[in-house]
Amino acid sequence: MSTQSDNQTAAAGNRSSGWVVFVFFMIGLVASIISGWVAFPKLLYSTKQQPIDFNHQVHLEQMGGQCNACHFFREDGSFSGSPTLEECKSCHMYPMTGNENEQKFIDEYVNQDKEVPWLIYAEQPPCVFFSHAAHVRGADMQCATCHGDIKNSTSLREYQENRLTGYSRDIWGKSMLRLGEPDHGGRRQKMNDCAECHLKETGSKGNCFQCHK
Repeated sequence: MSTQSDNQTAAAGNRSSGWVVFVFFMIGLVASIISGWVAFPKLLYSTKQQPIDFNHQVHLEQMGGQCNACHFFREDGSFSGSPTLEECKSCHMYPMTGNENEQKFIDEYVNQDKEVPWLIYAEQPPCVFFSHAAHVRGADMQCATCHGDIKNSTSLREYQENRLTGYSRDIWGKSMLRLGEPDHGGRRQKMNDCAECHLKETGSKGNCFQCHK
């Protein structure tokens, strides 16, 4: 027959065991979170290199310091994006320098009449509509506001691709929680970031159909 003292001892033992389980659970939880925080981004993103390297600084100097010399608006107001092979050939049909990347461009793309498969850092999903004209011409925004100081870059940085979505890490930002700005100095380009900027500059986040097809 158990005494009151025995029952108290058993209850104290159960409480002690409960705390031990709780402590080990918390240690495991914290370790899992830290491991996931460090390991998950490395698993989620693959790193790719551009097909050829490109020196924006040199090209900008040669083109009068204007981004729109290569990234221009068409007559209908649409944005041209990255230059096509035909546009690049107007200067690079033949080597202008002894640069190995220029020679690679001529050998592998110009001579074979093949577009360069650039990896677009700021590419958005097809359901997203973005007007460069509205932002550059309408709101008088500078290219560097979103794209960072790319005009002074002498080499293209690596491209980090989300293995699940296939899109660039640039549109997420630096961390998984989207804390901090992208390493290239521009802005994150997720929907909430657009809405935040619109609210600040216009007083409204805008309507869904303004950005989504």
